[in-house]
Amino acid sequence: MELAGWQVSGKIDYDKLIDKFGCQRLDQSLIDRVHRLTGRPPHVFLRRGVFFAHRDFNEILDAYERGDKFYLYTGRGPSSEALHLGHLVPFMFTKYLQDAFKVPLVIQLTDDEKCMWKTLSVEESQRLARENAKDIIACGFDVTRTFIFSDFDYVGGAFYKNMVRVAKCVTYNKVVGIFGFTGEDHIGKVSFPPVQAVPSFPSSFPHLFSGKENLRCLIPCAIDQDPYFRMTRDVAPRIGYHKPALIESSFFPALQGDTGKMSASDPNSAIYVTDTPKEIKDKINRYAFTGGQDTKEKQMLYGANLEVDIPVKYLSFFLDDDAELDYIKQEYGSGRMLTFDVKKQLIEVLTELVERHKRARAAVTDEMVDAFMAVRPLPSMFS
Repeated sequence: MELAGWQVSGKIDYDKLIDKFGCQRLDQSLIDRVHRLTGRPPHVFLRRGVFFAHRDFNEILDAYERGDKFYLYTGRGPSSEALHLGHLVPFMFTKYLQDAFKVPLVIQLTDDEKCMWKTLSVEESQRLARENAKDIIACGFDVTRTFIFSDFDYVGGAFYKNMVRVAKCVTYNKVVGIFGFTGEDHIGKVSFPPVQAVPSFPSSFPHLFSGKENLRCLIPCAIDQDPYFRMTRDVAPRIGYHKPALIESSFFPALQGDTGKMSASDPNSAIYVTDTPKEIKDKINRYAFTGGQDTKEKQMLYGANLEVDIPVKYLSFFLDDDAELDYIKQEYGSGRMLTFDVKKQLIEVLTELVERHKRARAAVTDEMVDAFMAVRPLPSMFS
C-alpha cells in the first residue's frame, strides 16, 4: 500500500513522526499484554521496536479480552515481479498476529492503483498481483482464515457502496492535502483513496462478515500509511463504522543506509526473495553500509557505530536469538568483532531466510492462489 504524497528519504526521526501524526508509541505494557492474552512470546518485531507506534491497539486488546474478536487487514501494491525483504516485514508480522489471535485476515492487492501510478497496463498489473500473491501465500498464511483479493476482480457490490459513502465525506481540498495531488494528476488517482479505505469496514466483505458489522479491524502497516488511514478514521464514525486500529512499523532500510532508498530500478539497493546465495553474499559484502572502521586497527581501537550500521540493523529484523544479537552488538560496538564477522553472520541469516521462502513459494500452485482468492465463507474464521 503506497502513499503517493508522502515521500520517505534520509534519516527519519520517529519521535517527531509520532508527534506530527498524533499516534501513540507502542510501550512495554502493551507488548506484555499481547504476551498474556495470546500465551505466545511477542514477535521479534514487537520485542525490538520494529512495530513501534499504534492507534487504538489498546482498544482492540480490550475487546479481545472481553471475548470480542477482530479481523486483520493489510495489502500490497503489485508493481514488481519480485518482493524484497522490506516487503516481507508486514506480512511476517501479520502472520504472527493471525496465528496468535486466531482471527481472519483480508489482504488487498491494489492492482488498480499500480496501473494508475506506474506505466503498467491493466493486464500486466493483474498478472503481477497473482505473482505477488504467491509470495504472500508463501509466508504461511492459513487458507481457512485468509481472503486475498485483487481490486480489479473484487470491487463492486457492498464494497463499492462503501467506497461511495467514503468518497462523499472527503473533499477535494482534503485529499490534495493528504496525498499532494496536483492539477497534472489524472482523475483516477484522485478517485482511488476510498478503494484502500473500505477494507477497514467489515460490511465490505458480506461473504465473510455478514451479521458481524460491528467487528473491529486492525491494520498492520508502515508508518508512512498513517496519514492515509487518518482519513479513513476521520470518515468512519460519520458513516456509522468503527475507526480501524493501526499498528505501525518503522521503515526497512536500504543496503546503502539512511541516505539510500530501496528501489526496483537499483537491484543492489535491496535483497530480493529471488536472489541467489551468491547475489546475497555479494550485495552484503559490497553494498551494505557499515558503521565499522576502515582498518582492523581502528576497529579494534574505536569499535563500530551501531547507529548507522546496516548489517546490525538487518540482524535486528531477522536474527531471532536476542542473546546472540546483544552479544554481536556488544562485541562489534567495542571493537572486539570485525565488520567481516558481522557481515558473514548476516549473509548466513538472510541466505537461510530467502532459501526457505523460495522453497515455500515453489510449492504454491495456481490452484492454491485460486483458493485464497475465492469469494467464499472462511471455514475456521474465529476458531
